[in-house]
Amino acid sequence: MTTSGVDNSNPFAALTQGNAATAAASGAPTSTATNTSSANTAYNTFITLLTTQLQHQDPLNPTNTDTFTQELIQLSGVEQQLQTNQTLSSMSTDLTSITQANGLGYVGKTITATGSTSPVQNGSAQWDYNLNTTANNVTLQVQDSNGNTVYSTSGNPASGQHAFSWNGKTSSGSTVTSGDYSLVVTAVDGSGKPVTTTTQMVGQVTGVDTSAGAVELKVGDISVPVSNVTQIN
Repeated sequence: MTTSGVDNSNPFAALTQGNAATAAASGAPTSTATNTSSANTAYNTFITLLTTQLQHQDPLNPTNTDTFTQELIQLSGVEQQLQTNQTLSSMSTDLTSITQANGLGYVGKTITATGSTSPVQNGSAQWDYNLNTTANNVTLQVQDSNGNTVYSTSGNPASGQHAFSWNGKTSSGSTVTSGDYSLVVTAVDGSGKPVTTTTQMVGQVTGVDTSAGAVELKVGDISVPVSNVTQIN
């Protein structure tokens, strides 16, 4: 029996056409992956169509057993899709919980991470800097977010890693209580040639952000990817 262009002998065909019409009316592409809610709707609609077909079939011309078997197979496919979507949704929730839990383990800890910008915390900002070779002269400049140098001093010229803590006092004698500041290290050897340097920020983790899909540690107002962390104190 055919009504309004939909073949009632195949409820899956009717379901497919109905979903396509709904997608077209909403402007959504029919190839979009079905979420758990729409899979539930599809499953329930399939059951309704199949039951209605059995109730209204012509006793003198019952549904062909081969056709009915195919419909049951299609119903099983819809059910499996529903179960798969539910499983994936559960796995996603579990992974998010694990990710957040891993990030929360950093809160309150002092970390060292790649990057030259550190926040002022408890009245000071800290960095580590490394010289590839021994230098003759090392200059350390603390710059604000606008690139202005607020403090300058000499650094350790020996090769290797060194720690530097700034007490928040500018060269003019004023004291900053908050903000993000960058350390610029300039080193030259006895011949006046530049010495390669690297800088790392040091700070206490105050929170965790997973809104971007990856764990980022909040050190003051600075976001630090977990992959950038090189040391936990």
